[in-house]
Amino acid sequence: MYSDVLDLREFYRSSTGQVVRRLIRRRIRELWPDLRGQRVLGIGYATPYLTMFQEEAERVMAVMPASQGVIAWPPDGPGQVTLADEAELPFPDMSIDRILLIHGLECTEELRPLMREIWRVMAGGGRLITVVPNRRGIWARSDSTPFGQGSPFTPGQLRSTLKANMFVPEREDCALFLPPTRLRFMLASAPAVEELGHRCFRAFAGVHMVEASKQIYANAARAKVRERQRVLSPQAQPVFGRVTAERKRET
Repeated sequence: MYSDVLDLREFYRSSTGQVVRRLIRRRIRELWPDLRGQRVLGIGYATPYLTMFQEEAERVMAVMPASQGVIAWPPDGPGQVTLADEAELPFPDMSIDRILLIHGLECTEELRPLMREIWRVMAGGGRLITVVPNRRGIWARSDSTPFGQGSPFTPGQLRSTLKANMFVPEREDCALFLPPTRLRFMLASAPAVEELGHRCFRAFAGVHMVEASKQIYANAARAKVRERQRVLSPQAQPVFGRVTAERKRET
């Protein structure tokens, strides 16, 4: 179940949320260093991470699920966010170059329809970054943050989920080695803790992220297999052919 959009907004306005945003944004930026001319879509509650792309991308948009709620974004200028059913994204086929899914996969009750919609709207050469709470991390055990909501994933579970929904995992990263805290001296030490954890304790990161590409020929390959099975199936044999075969056996 999704967190309420007002709770998400308040978290990212807090001192802890601001540190979390900086740490995760840094890893996302390392995966996507240059998005000039790209069409970028955020799904879930991605707006805290989309602002860094506004000056360079051709277009930046956000979709918030109906069960979560929506708030205006950006604060100034024309709105770039919409409320939509996660299983019916309001975009044409192959129209988005980059998709950021955060505070979404672990909360959705329609995982497969959501992933199929992402596959549909993503361009052939597009990329998806999925950010989820790490099942082994401390943040997944903290109900006071959005990362403690929904169903966390291990890195292997996230890769398997992407593969099962016609995506190819390409690169992986992780973030949030700082424990969930409001203590100022701990928040001030976040960059040093992050560097140490990223080098030595990656299995215990707060969030895991995978960049994936679109498996273009998945549908065509599966359709051919189904057609071959239908042709070879005895039930698919024409009636005349079955009658002829039966007569031959009788003689």
